[in-house]
Amino acid sequence: MKEHWQIFSKGLIAENPIFILALSLCPALAVTTTVINGLTMGLTVTFVITTNNVVVSIVRKWVNPKVRVPVYITSIATIVTVAQLVLQAYFPVLYKAMGIYLALVVVFAIILARAEVFASKNGVWKSFLDGFGMGCGFTLAMLTIAVIRELFGAGTILGVPVFGAGYDPMLMMILPPGAFILIGYLVAACKTWNAKQEEKARLAELKAGKEA
Repeated sequence: MKEHWQIFSKGLIAENPIFILALSLCPALAVTTTVINGLTMGLTVTFVITTNNVVVSIVRKWVNPKVRVPVYITSIATIVTVAQLVLQAYFPVLYKAMGIYLALVVVFAIILARAEVFASKNGVWKSFLDGFGMGCGFTLAMLTIAVIRELFGAGTILGVPVFGAGYDPMLMMILPPGAFILIGYLVAACKTWNAKQEEKARLAELKAGKEA
């Protein structure tokens, strides 16, 4: 159980796709102007990366290593197409808001990276946990960025005014440069957190060694 939790939880902070691995920054800059857009992209990527990890894990023993990357990309493209069709059919407004970035999920580095690094070497359950954890970490990062940008850039959360009629929105937060600066600060905060956690773990090991 502990091993499974570690596989899932590493994607939340320790190996967060955006804040630590710095992968798939394009959607983090482009679609996080509102919380609903950020959440939609996050859930879409979570679905794609989790499903693709499971598929890759199932077929890993039958795929020739020489053609594994085209196979992975074909799998990702198929899953993304399904996600696009579902959004287009049932959530047309969100589908339109995502624009070209929804199709670009196919080439998100984090999805192919998890297939190559983890799913192709592990069983279905572990691959599912890895993909779902990375997807949750991606969604958490997108939501964090979107909440801050919408709050200070428009004065709203999910379209609901927060600061009242007298608030003067910070236009910089809606623009890509503002998102880039915000992501920089969040990356620094996550790396600082990880460094402190590593230091605590090191001190705990030293203490345990002395007591032994």
